[in-house]
Amino acid sequence: MHWMAVLFALQACGGGGDDGGAAAVTPVAADIGCGLANFQADALRIVNAKRAAGASCGTHGNFAPAAALAWNTALANAAYGHSRDMADHDFFSHTGSSGSSFDQRISAAGYSWHAVAENIAAGPGSVQAVVDGWMASDGHCANLMSASYRDFGLACARNAASTYGIYWTMDLGSP
Repeated sequence: MHWMAVLFALQACGGGGDDGGAAAVTPVAADIGCGLANFQADALRIVNAKRAAGASCGTHGNFAPAAALAWNTALANAAYGHSRDMADHDFFSHTGSSGSSFDQRISAAGYSWHAVAENIAAGPGSVQAVVDGWMASDGHCANLMSASYRDFGLACARNAASTYGIYWTMDLGSP
């Protein structure tokens, strides 16, 4: 799909994001949804409908229907921070402009985790389009369908002067 840039998201399992105490989590940034109406409700509906249906994720295998994911503010904050970073600095990578990895960003956002994963995309203009793109990519599909995850946060950020115009991040986790 030439209209959508995607990178395979590696899962980081084990370890932990325990910072020794409950971190204060700030509310999700006001425009994590790029001005799209019903952003969070659409994200929950679309992602959980895919999980409920089960899927074939190509080289990553077949996934039985999985339990619905819950929206998590800390994961949404981590996702927004990375999308904003990619949009503002016009790059596309799981590594942040500061050299941060997705598991570091998720821990810094206050999510204490056992397993985490990240999907990123650039270009699609809607939640449906970005989720459909991820479902067509073996690795992204496997992240989205994995029964290992309980929570997720999704965000996008726009910058008309950047290469793709809109950048997406989905962070998934299990405490």
